[in-house]
Amino acid sequence: MSTRVFISFDYDHDVDLKTMLVGQSKNPDSPFEISDWSIKDASPSWRSEARRRIKACNVVAVLCGTQTASATGVAAEVQIAQEENVPYFLLQGRPGQSAQKPTSARPADKIYSWTWDNLESLIGGAR
Repeated sequence: MSTRVFISFDYDHDVDLKTMLVGQSKNPDSPFEISDWSIKDASPSWRSEARRRIKACNVVAVLCGTQTASATGVAAEVQIAQEENVPYFLLQGRPGQSAQKPTSARPADKIYSWTWDNLESLIGGAR
């Protein structure tokens, strides 16, 4: 069974991270599966569409890069997840580079390293 994951990321700087995460989930040795429910375009109604999709997902994966704190779309998606009580986790996008939390992240939210074990645990509900 596939876990419905909404992937939140900075479209201007981190689209490659989203591509890598979806690609990893398709590897035969992947310990998890992802149904990608992220929004491909920034239409005028993207907030209501994001809310609809986030509510329909099991978890939100937030890919954190060097400029995530300035990504207003990511902040809005995390806020929607909080409002809708959909679990989310923050994932460091690039090893060896600083990763910023979205501005709507809670102070206690941890940025996790991007590893197979962490992904499997976080998608499975561990925090």
